[in-house]
Amino acid sequence: MAHGGEAVGRADGKAVFVDGALPGETVEVEILEDRGSWARATLVSVVEASDDRIEPLCGHFGRCGGCQWQFASRPTQANWKHDVVAGQLQHLGKIVDADVRPTLTPGPDFGYRNRMDFRVERGRPALYRRRSKDREVLDECPILSDALSSMLDEVGDLTPLHRITLRAGSNTGDRLAIVSGGVPGSAGGWSFPVCRVRRGRAEPIHGTPSLTERIGGTTFRITASAFFQNNTEGAETLVELVGEALQLTDADTLLDAYAGGGLFALTAGRNAGRVLAIESAGMAVADLAYNSKRVGVEVDVIAASVEGGIRGEDWTAVVCDPPRTGLGAAGVTALTRPGPRVIAYVACDPASLARDARLLREAGYDLDYAVPVDMFPQTFHIETVARFQLR
Repeated sequence: MAHGGEAVGRADGKAVFVDGALPGETVEVEILEDRGSWARATLVSVVEASDDRIEPLCGHFGRCGGCQWQFASRPTQANWKHDVVAGQLQHLGKIVDADVRPTLTPGPDFGYRNRMDFRVERGRPALYRRRSKDREVLDECPILSDALSSMLDEVGDLTPLHRITLRAGSNTGDRLAIVSGGVPGSAGGWSFPVCRVRRGRAEPIHGTPSLTERIGGTTFRITASAFFQNNTEGAETLVELVGEALQLTDADTLLDAYAGGGLFALTAGRNAGRVLAIESAGMAVADLAYNSKRVGVEVDVIAASVEGGIRGEDWTAVVCDPPRTGLGAAGVTALTRPGPRVIAYVACDPASLARDARLLREAGYDLDYAVPVDMFPQTFHIETVARFQLR
């Protein structure tokens, strides 16, 4: 199984990427794109099925782009994710025999998402179809938490809207909708707050434009569309793994890079003598300052980009949770400048992690281990917590 969710088969010696196939199967395909040394194909039929193939739960599966792997059990998916992380570290990171630990599988197989961003098509929530800009109008979405499913049932006709985001606090019961476009007349009767975001600011339509979530005993305010992990039980696992990787003491100054609302600064960071947190998104910066004050953990908040925003400070440990594109050379240079003893890298893309691992090795940091976390079952998406240690 390749990074990106396709199975890789062989036809006349050529690698062929096939969406919807499983390793071990013999399939009939139609070539869509031939690049010489490799090709991409569409699945026509399964000639010999894998024993790992199961019946998908969702009626939209196969058309909707939200899930790619409902045809396999979660343990099978977890094994694929382990192999993808290991393969990317070897192929792109040039790390042979990296210590990639077994994939952790927190939370349920379905009903785990605490946030979903929908387009609106014909007045109904929709997601993009697989490898298409066409939209699949949804009658169901089994990966949504119960709270989100109830919100989806309640919203009714959304005709004036372009987009709607539904969010819920799995541990708090809070709910929030963020809308874009004209507001449906029924929105005033929805049983949860509604807001919009304009020029980076949350504007309430009714109710408070934020919700709370509780992770590791700490309650976080999340304003409107500000980033927060979309799987609550998975977030709790990330916090535990980061704490284990850093092993902080009072002698440490922790830098939390791409800090968001403070998920790691206010949990794992409690064991450090000092915490610096850097974040560039305005709503997240405000949440971080608010959350720090509310929970009584002193954090020095730097409202700036990681690449150029840290001046006149030193730190002994780093936790970073960069965007999908990774740290890049500028990010690695910024984080390693004072020579921290350890870096806990939370990655949402194995390829970016692998590329950054090469840069970190050049900066004097070796990969100790990596732990894949299956926070998004039924999809190919993988979170990984990797520990890098100063050589």
